[in-house]
Amino acid sequence: MGAGKSSVGRALAARLGWTFEDLDERIERREGRTIAEIFRESGEAEFRRVEHERLKELLAETGEERGKIMALGGGAFIENRNLKMVENSGVPTILLDATVEELWLRCCAQADREGMARPLLSNREGFAGLYNARRPVYLKASMRYETEGKTIEQIAAELAAIFTGSTRKTGARRSHGKSGEKH
Repeated sequence: MGAGKSSVGRALAARLGWTFEDLDERIERREGRTIAEIFRESGEAEFRRVEHERLKELLAETGEERGKIMALGGGAFIENRNLKMVENSGVPTILLDATVEELWLRCCAQADREGMARPLLSNREGFAGLYNARRPVYLKASMRYETEGKTIEQIAAELAAIFTGSTRKTGARRSHGKSGEKH
């Protein structure tokens, strides 16, 4: 949460002339309710089931259509069956990385700005615990990109340079993880 998956994904897709899809938005469209409503009304287990099914659809479509950027929700990549599915798809993955403090501040600012509640954003200690628990799995992404102190446009420009083969210095570092998710 707060990494900029959707914002950067949209900006990157626009720069590259590719399509963009946010997995959470797909879930909301198909389910006819918000992520928060699904969590509240049906529980996290049901949300994760639906998320897996929509991810399966999205990856199947991506296999048919190259030139697509996708943003996965913060928990999608840590579900083992999703991680395996993404790795097997061969789609390159990028971890948009920042400190837990930076991510917390971004999430709080977004929640205030949009008047929205994030299902797993209850308090700073819980947020930090979630970050620390998920981070080892996130580091399996095929690339880690440091976002702290950068604007959405700066991040998108630097990532676009990577995708188009520019040799300009960027904040991205290749990791030794396998391929998989977009953000």
